[in-house]
Amino acid sequence: MTQIVAYLNLNGKCEEAMNFYKDCLGAELTLQRVGETPMSNQMPAEMHDKVLHSMLVKDTITLMASDMRGKDFVKGNDTTLLFNCSSEEEITSYFNNLSQGGTVKLPLMKQFWGATYGELIDKYGKEWAFNFMES
Repeated sequence: MTQIVAYLNLNGKCEEAMNFYKDCLGAELTLQRVGETPMSNQMPAEMHDKVLHSMLVKDTITLMASDMRGKDFVKGNDTTLLFNCSSEEEITSYFNNLSQGGTVKLPLMKQFWGATYGELIDKYGKEWAFNFMES
């Protein structure tokens, strides 16, 4: 089932914030640090403890977050809407439709975590990410 999920960019406070939200919601939390991924050899050592991806889940609630916004972090660009798509056709269609008049930040491509993933800014300045994980 396709979902739109809020993806927070927490600029170094991801683990702290997600643990707070976990306690508030009674949710399950998973965290993946930069140093635990193939990206670690492309990143400076001081980034290895940063959260690359985290996810809170409780019932139908899903919240994702990361420390990876970097230098361009400002309040206002700290939330991305993530499409968790249910097929290759769906991710391609949504990505192509929403990119019209916008800017593709990362074209759809296979990623090391096994998903097809891409990012764009639509013509209204809203940030979208797209993920399709084959079963």
